[in-house]
Amino acid sequence: MATSELIEALQALAHERKIDEFYLIERLEASLAKSYQHILNLEWDARVTIDRQTGHIYVYELVPVGDPDPETGEFTEFEERDVTPNDVSRIAAQNAKSVIASIVREAGRQSIFEEFRGRVGDLVTGTVLQGTPDFTIIKIREGVEAELPHYDARKYPGERNERPNGERYKHNQRLKVLIIAVRDPNSDEPKTRGDQARPSIIVSRTHPDLIRRLFEIEVPEIYDGLVEVKSIAREPGARSKIAVYSREQNLDPVGACVGPKGSRVRMVVEELRNERVDVIQWDDNPAKYVANALSPARVTRVSVDEANHYATVIVPDDQLSLAIGKEGQNARLAARLTGWHIDIKSASFAGEPLDENILIDEDDDKTEVDAACAYVSVDGVRCRNHARPGSKYCGIHASLEVSL
Repeated sequence: MATSELIEALQALAHERKIDEFYLIERLEASLAKSYQHILNLEWDARVTIDRQTGHIYVYELVPVGDPDPETGEFTEFEERDVTPNDVSRIAAQNAKSVIASIVREAGRQSIFEEFRGRVGDLVTGTVLQGTPDFTIIKIREGVEAELPHYDARKYPGERNERPNGERYKHNQRLKVLIIAVRDPNSDEPKTRGDQARPSIIVSRTHPDLIRRLFEIEVPEIYDGLVEVKSIAREPGARSKIAVYSREQNLDPVGACVGPKGSRVRMVVEELRNERVDVIQWDDNPAKYVANALSPARVTRVSVDEANHYATVIVPDDQLSLAIGKEGQNARLAARLTGWHIDIKSASFAGEPLDENILIDEDDDKTEVDAACAYVSVDGVRCRNHARPGSKYCGIHASLEVSL
């Protein structure tokens, strides 16, 4: 390759990949200096310069002059001795391919990092390029790819799994994904397996905020801030719950999210591959919030222990299995959504209604006040059983009242 052809190739490559031309040449000079030092078997370090106009390459050996620094033992002054070989262009061309590929890859990763590091949490639409057993490569736009990892945690404990169970992707399929991380190519953190060859952007289909972003697209009231998403609980690929609150008194937040005939929530469900989504109304009253979170089950009453963040829920006998859900899914999601520990009991098992804390009556929507067992353990934990009629204690601790 002639020297002029080399510089033209570098300029074309820099323009195509949107890399600074002078940065590319400087990196090539530094890399070639190491190569020539080894090829020419130089005693001292080498310096390479590439003429920006002609592309001619010059190789100099940096021969130290004077005495070394008494403290560091290093030389500070050097004399440049021209050691440019006759076949300098041939040697440069042989090394340029791998050097340029490495420089372009690193510069491209740095450019992507600078562009996308501030977009973590954004929803983007991409096209599936290829899939492997461990990850799927998604094209976000021309020249920018993202990785959707779905590694087996048992084989690779340090890797992510961001694909819902049951989802499989086809070539050229369009997907909405959430950006959850952007790898810094200059970071000193330990590199993950094959990190240099993997895309810088990591995306997810399991993150709870994916649902938040999808609702922002489908529900203008959320995008405009009239309806606020308070909390999200999700078991990817199966079921999710989202708690919403209206800043406008006359605006129904659940109705706004569901849409006419369920059109809005249906679009979200379709994007999530038919993952069930329950939209519930957030309430600053923890008892009502817990009752709403257990939807679609009907709740008779809720008693809350605010000190221990514990809620006891009473449901009709025919609603018990619905409140708990398949393998406890409904109760589990409600607990995650509200942040409360929830204990669900059927009306026949619970017996008399609780007497302290908040009680919700589904018929007249009244709030009453009653009392539970007054026993407190030495650790300061209050008994959560019902007090017996006419007593302050439950059947287990009734003997305490007699002793008093």
